[in-house]
Amino acid sequence: MYRLWEVIVIVNFYDIWFSKIDIENKDKIELLNKFSCKDLWNFNKKDFENLKVKEKTYSKILDKKYKQKLDKYINYMESKNIFLVSFKNKDYPDKLKNIYDMPAFLYIRGNLENLYYDNVAIVGSREATDYGKIVARNVAKELADKNINIVSGLALGIDKYAHLGALDSNIGKTIAVLGTGVADSEIYPFQNKKVFERILESNGTIISEFKLGTTPAKYNFPRRNRIISGLSEKILVVEAKENSGSLITADFALEQRKRYFCCTPEILLQKTLKELID
Repeated sequence: MYRLWEVIVIVNFYDIWFSKIDIENKDKIELLNKFSCKDLWNFNKKDFENLKVKEKTYSKILDKKYKQKLDKYINYMESKNIFLVSFKNKDYPDKLKNIYDMPAFLYIRGNLENLYYDNVAIVGSREATDYGKIVARNVAKELADKNINIVSGLALGIDKYAHLGALDSNIGKTIAVLGTGVADSEIYPFQNKKVFERILESNGTIISEFKLGTTPAKYNFPRRNRIISGLSEKILVVEAKENSGSLITADFALEQRKRYFCCTPEILLQKTLKELID
């Protein structure tokens, strides 16, 4: 009899392989809407040419390097209880199926069920003022105390204090959406290592669309913001600078027809809290 993890690996082996391939997210989705990952594993050059798949895409799919050291990759996932969910999987959050450029795959550590519940995103400046940190932490705790999960990006500043506020509660959980892989060595910024660990210890969730081994890259962080807003019913932006990632999250929120709130030093905190909860 297989252990649960062994069953998951048997089912997901081909998904894990395909998730590692460096082709565009939209190309993965297009292919997976027509074929299984196992089909793609077995395709040859002629198959792809007959299907009119772009050469730059199929050449990477056929690259043997992505099939190498898969056992080591999977063993690490097992050791850290990292799960992979594709958009074709029943466990994939419905919330993300309705956003533009939904992630083809999600790497998940911690409690998968947190992704399905009432969530509010709190994001803001990395260079937060003391006031901003207090607001982020206090609002996050009050929402978590009402069993509303807090979503943020594990960045310095507002993100960190939003996660901490949720961790101050014994009820709601917190979800960190990363712009890197979810491996221990890929925690970014490293100053938030303790927060990362506390999230997992408290039955929270760490997720990323990026494969293990993905290190910080500037263009990955704006991409992950669509997931932050996608998982959330409402978004609170605290002390965002012009052209910041937090405002990109707000733009995604508007595109996704979500309600978002902005916090300034003149905030009427109780009024904003009431609207976030209602």
